[in-house]
Amino acid sequence: MRHPHPPPPERSAELRRRFAEEARSERPDLSELCLLVGAEADGTLDEAGLDAAQMELDRLAGQLPFRPGSPRAWAVALRDLLGERYGFHGVAADYRRLESSLLHEVLRRRRGLPILLSVVWLEVARRAGAPVYGVALPGHFVVGFGPPEQQVLADPFDGGRVLTGNDAEMLVAGATGAPLHPSMLEPAQPLEVVSRILNNIRAWAAARPERSDVGLWAVDLSLLLPSHPARLRYERARLLVQRGEFVAGAAELEAYAEVVGAVDEVAAERVRGEALAARAMLN
Repeated sequence: MRHPHPPPPERSAELRRRFAEEARSERPDLSELCLLVGAEADGTLDEAGLDAAQMELDRLAGQLPFRPGSPRAWAVALRDLLGERYGFHGVAADYRRLESSLLHEVLRRRRGLPILLSVVWLEVARRAGAPVYGVALPGHFVVGFGPPEQQVLADPFDGGRVLTGNDAEMLVAGATGAPLHPSMLEPAQPLEVVSRILNNIRAWAAARPERSDVGLWAVDLSLLLPSHPARLRYERARLLVQRGEFVAGAAELEAYAEVVGAVDEVAAERVRGEALAARAMLN
């Protein structure tokens, strides 16, 4: 991917306003939220580009040949269209690329992380009227069709392969070494999906200290979700210090220490020490 330049500050502010509004709406739109994440990453993704991505999802949905009856028939129809005809799938190298977490790039390249490929499956199937939802298996996101007693799982990363019960157990065991628990098969809500995507982007940036800019906007968007861990504030403060913004970083560390102090005074003192060290870097 061409190293995308971020949008200018006024565009970024507008994207974040829309992201927060959508995240707090009664029925958050998954594709809209994912595309706003993409626009925060890639300043070349303008309004026409956002519309084009939504139109591509509509176009793909329009190519599903019929309204299949059973959950399995839906899963097979999606596999045939997206996996076989259009070649959407993932490979191990995709984990090293930021664009594997950006919906507009996944639509263009037809490659991505399991969760982003699952977003394509979800949004195409939903538009066609399928009983579809995301399933956040530990370490590997898949899609589900139908009610619990008839649930059929498919793995978009593997081209939409329809999974047997044993396949799902193997995926979980491979990722965690633990057995599959029925609670793992429950539908993931759109905001959970977006939160997990932003976690992946933050992890990608954390492994590349020179891309702390990406880590910072991913934390900022995570903080706009209606529920988020308080620790994100600490992560943001440390990123600011890492980027040389010592005053802002120290102020955020002190604010976080206030929150933590209510439950863990020892941890709060440690954070205040970090704030002092950040201020000392100014000298």
